[in-house]
Amino acid sequence: MKHFTIKELSHSDTAILKGIDNYPTAEAIINLTALVNNVLDPLRERYGKPIRVSSGYRSAILNRSVNGATSSQHRLGEAADITVGSREENRKLFEIIKNELTFDQLIDERNFSWVHVSFREGRNRKQVLKL
Repeated sequence: MKHFTIKELSHSDTAILKGIDNYPTAEAIINLTALVNNVLDPLRERYGKPIRVSSGYRSAILNRSVNGATSSQHRLGEAADITVGSREENRKLFEIIKNELTFDQLIDERNFSWVHVSFREGRNRKQVLKL
């Protein structure tokens, strides 16, 4: 993990505001590490500029409080929502991931308001979606 930390991947303003413990489980830390090593760090290297994680790991309580899907990969530490602050630049992240990296799901969220990416060790579907 070169460019991202577990603290950054589990930070949540909502969790802080509501007093929710969002520290990842041991399994989630393993999954977050795989996500960083296989997707986020290589993406950062290719993109060449900092990337912000707007949502990474979510505990069950936090996931419910943000109306996340019960099957959300954020719950397992397998997913992150990322942004660099503009739709145009987020589209660049999306294209780099889609064309150059291994991933499970890649989602263009709200016309590139942010990008959702997930990684599952050995079980990646390379599924590309638009929400």
